[in-house]
Amino acid sequence: MDSIVIGGGMVGVATALALQERGRNVLLLDRRRPGQETSYGNAGIIQAEAVAPYAIPLAFDRLLRIAAGRAHDVAWNLRGMPSWLAPVLGYFWHSLPPNYRRIVPEYARMILRATDDHARLITAASADDLIARRGFIQAYRDAASLEAAVAEADAENRAFGVPSIALDAAGLAKAEPTLRVPMTGAIHFTSPWSCRDPGELVSRYARLFIERGGCIETANAQSLARSGGGWTVQTSAGTHDAPDVVVALGPWTPQFLAPLGYRIPMVLKRGYHLHLAGEAEPLQPFMDVANATVISPMNRGVRVLTGAELNRLDANSNLRQIRHATMVAKTLFPLGEAVESQPWRGARPCMPEMLPVIGPASRHQGLWFNFGHGHQGFTLGPTTAQMLADAMVGASPVAALAAFARY
Repeated sequence: MDSIVIGGGMVGVATALALQERGRNVLLLDRRRPGQETSYGNAGIIQAEAVAPYAIPLAFDRLLRIAAGRAHDVAWNLRGMPSWLAPVLGYFWHSLPPNYRRIVPEYARMILRATDDHARLITAASADDLIARRGFIQAYRDAASLEAAVAEADAENRAFGVPSIALDAAGLAKAEPTLRVPMTGAIHFTSPWSCRDPGELVSRYARLFIERGGCIETANAQSLARSGGGWTVQTSAGTHDAPDVVVALGPWTPQFLAPLGYRIPMVLKRGYHLHLAGEAEPLQPFMDVANATVISPMNRGVRVLTGAELNRLDANSNLRQIRHATMVAKTLFPLGEAVESQPWRGARPCMPEMLPVIGPASRHQGLWFNFGHGHQGFTLGPTTAQMLADAMVGASPVAALAAFARY
């Protein structure tokens, strides 16, 4: 093998494909079939509008609601605080305006090419049946919030060309005719695409990788170690060697890299979803901003998703947010009961600097990173894969990844 990619989510599968396109013989490793972990559980939106990463709200009243445990967008767990406090403080520091302004242009450059990078793979993987190109609606319940959102959308259009339509109450009702609760208005971002089965899209990308000659092994990667001038990976199915290894394990990356001496200060924003049956579904993904609830049409039903929970990766589920989101969703649209017995839970792997980690490891030759995409791994996987693969094969200078290669 020329390269081993560890991690079978959107980022890992896209990385394997990008290296394969550049002539590498690639092995992809994961403990489960591709697309069965974090990449399965998201809202299925390729967020071409999300040119600015999520920042910690700096308004005092918002911070007070979060601290008091009354916010719907952010929940936190006291027992898990030792695992998340230091990274969250770093995230707060980078949310301050002078620091945040430096981050946004780098982030926006990736986001703005995301649909183009997906488009090639969608066509090659025969996955157009999963994709809708109707945009994403963010709805507001009060005039002040809507006015602020319109101003922000206008600023993003001027700075980055992000297209959107401001809707008043009547316009929103027309855009979503099955919406049952009058709302003040919305922003309809028209450039995002949505996917009716995110895990299946990753699976089809993985199938494309196999059709092109790639190899996927479903096994636990038990160790990663230097071997001569390259790397050895011990798995439950055998031993594999390659000159280059890419770690693309999302929220499991800090634990995996710790034996090699890397300390990765990741913010794990846990999230939940539940599928509901429905008489009618939204025409496009829909967010009730005040309640931090996203409602996204899926093949399995209408997927209801929550905000973020700060906790350990392995801590027990806290169902407060998903219960609230489910209640809200049922008031907004004619939805029925859950189609599964328990909510799904996953974690968004966010870095304090908000940018993903892409590029060579600082202490080991032949070790490469592609992780920490936060809320946008599903969106950015093919883009960061192209960036990394170009650097690995010498098609672009490694120095071009300086802002991303931080560990």
